[in-house]
Amino acid sequence: MGNLPDFRTTPTRPFSHTGVDYAGPILLRTNKGRGHKAQKAFISVIVCLCSRTVHLEVVSDYTAEAFLAAFRRFTSRRSLCTDVHSDCGTNFVGADSALRALFKAASKEAQGIAASLAEQGVQWHFNPPAAPLSGASGEQR
Repeated sequence: MGNLPDFRTTPTRPFSHTGVDYAGPILLRTNKGRGHKAQKAFISVIVCLCSRTVHLEVVSDYTAEAFLAAFRRFTSRRSLCTDVHSDCGTNFVGADSALRALFKAASKEAQGIAASLAEQGVQWHFNPPAAPLSGASGEQR
């Protein structure tokens, strides 16, 4: 077995390096009582790759907007991540491209803010499409 990558063995603040995936679907009921229908929802499983701490967020569907809302809730509680590892799910790829498009379309002032955030910002790493079990294995992609 090969050595683990440095970010898996070096102590850092929690959720500095994270892995993201979905679980579900689950049936979610917002109210008790008769006549209330259950809605299909998903759980976004966010794992700290160093300490293996788990953070769960409820997501309404597989869209990039729903994931961005869950990721915003996560970062408001746990602070911004430096690296996020995920599979090549359409919602994750869509969220990545939506964030890039927002940074490009922003005004000059916002672009300056975005550039300073990009220096300390989130790097998104996608697993190879044909190898779903190679997440955060240390391969450089």
